[in-house]
Amino acid sequence: MGSRAMTKLFARFFAVLMLFAPVGVVAQGVVSAADPRASAAGQEILQGGGSATDAAIAMVLALGVVEPQSSGVGGGGLLLHHGGRTGVLDTLDGRETAPAAARPDRFIGPDGKPLPFVQAWPGGYSVGVPGTLRLAALAHRKWGKLPWPRLFEPAIRLADQGFVVNARLASSLKQVAPVWKDFPELRALYAIDGRPLREGDTFRNPTLAAFLRRVAAEGAEAFYSGDNAATVARAVTEAPRNPVPLTPTDLAGYQAKQRPGVCGPYRTWTVCGMGPPSSGGVTVLQILGMIERFPIARWGKDDVRSWHVIGEAMRLAYADRDRYLGDSDFVTVPLRGMIDPAYLRARSKLIDLDHARTSYEPGVPPGAEARTHAPSSEVAGTTHFVAVDDDGDVMTWTNTVESAFGSQLTVNGYILNNELTDFSFVPEKDGRPVANAVAPGKRPLSSMSPTIVYDRGGKPVFAIGAAGGKTIIMQVLKALVAHFDWGLSAQESIALGQEFFNADGLVLEDGTALTAMRGPLETLGHHVTIAKLGLKANAVEKRPDGQWAGAADPRSPGNSLQQ
Repeated sequence: MGSRAMTKLFARFFAVLMLFAPVGVVAQGVVSAADPRASAAGQEILQGGGSATDAAIAMVLALGVVEPQSSGVGGGGLLLHHGGRTGVLDTLDGRETAPAAARPDRFIGPDGKPLPFVQAWPGGYSVGVPGTLRLAALAHRKWGKLPWPRLFEPAIRLADQGFVVNARLASSLKQVAPVWKDFPELRALYAIDGRPLREGDTFRNPTLAAFLRRVAAEGAEAFYSGDNAATVARAVTEAPRNPVPLTPTDLAGYQAKQRPGVCGPYRTWTVCGMGPPSSGGVTVLQILGMIERFPIARWGKDDVRSWHVIGEAMRLAYADRDRYLGDSDFVTVPLRGMIDPAYLRARSKLIDLDHARTSYEPGVPPGAEARTHAPSSEVAGTTHFVAVDDDGDVMTWTNTVESAFGSQLTVNGYILNNELTDFSFVPEKDGRPVANAVAPGKRPLSSMSPTIVYDRGGKPVFAIGAAGGKTIIMQVLKALVAHFDWGLSAQESIALGQEFFNADGLVLEDGTALTAMRGPLETLGHHVTIAKLGLKANAVEKRPDGQWAGAADPRSPGNSLQQ
């Protein structure tokens, strides 16, 4: 069965179940975001009668003001929406696209070798056509209740009246300040007397406020045509570093798309995520499918076997990710084959409880075409937010400009993304094509993993997403295992220490109880590093009393708020 047909089947299944669902306590709305000012924006919209979608749009706009290093209208996003009254799951793709002038060799240097990331990242090469506002407009048409201009009011207030710079924003500004010599507009926006804004400073962005007022009044078209489109095109084409053509036509032609979701079973639950161009949904399901045969619930979070099995499944799944996944409008993705139960059982048999593997090669899922392994240069960044309204609508949305302050190019007070560095820098390897190679109009592969989990009755019970580049998938995976296998609350699941990997082996998050697993994992043959990881997740969970509760990563300043 194709992925679109499978998504429709799940939607019909959930809708039928909803007809027979008992009437219980009316759930109160809740929001969770990576910054308390964005959460407050979402709460305000819910209290004003808005839907979960309305609240999410208000949050993405507010985050673009107070967390500009991570997201904004110059970036893009992916979202899942569950209709409380219909039971229907929808997924929308607002991922950025490569402009018409982009070619497969965009990131190949004069010497014929891939550019180092630090050369490819700042300036014009890395800018994709932004998708955030087209995504927001499509979501609002489908599920919005309040007028479009009302959703902009919190963000406009923040930009006009100003807000206090927090430690995370100040740290990001300090990080990018060394490249400001080539980006005077960014320096002018975020510097006082030539130095980056510091924690405790008050920052106002009247230029962005004025632009948001225009989009509020005229709709998303104000971004994709006219003066703004021309200014974006000029900023990229005449960039102080890596100038490259991008035209108003590129912006005018951008469309957000409805995509088939990716759903699969895990024990008694159904886990649904985003399909390509996201790698999140399929990779999470692959890892879950490989670990399901092990008694991880009985072992618990303090048993090395749990982390050994998760680590082995992680590395096998990421190997498949890097070989087979890309924009399904351009390459054939063996999506159903990658999450086929028989295929995952075979991959799971590669996990030996007594020894770590010495290599982690991609498998050959049903329907796979001959391709080569070529990972992307995706880096930590991004933001996530979740909203539930009193109708039971659930929205989980990840949005990004990629690296800290994206491409370092600014237009009308917002940051232009550097999403094209999420493409693989080489178009082919060993004579075989790379699935995630650059092409005009193509969307780069993403790790964004907005996720909704359903119980056996077809009701949503958990929604989550995260920020942090390739760690996003593992943040979501770890939280799902912690919640559904180990019985932790959403808040405890997010806060739990994180396991990831690098070229040498496993990485355990510094400063967490998980570091106690280093010795036992090394005894099993793993090379283990202890390191800081850029993590940031947000979630909501359905409590036994039928009410929703929010959760926000303690590593970030974010929070959750009730309606």
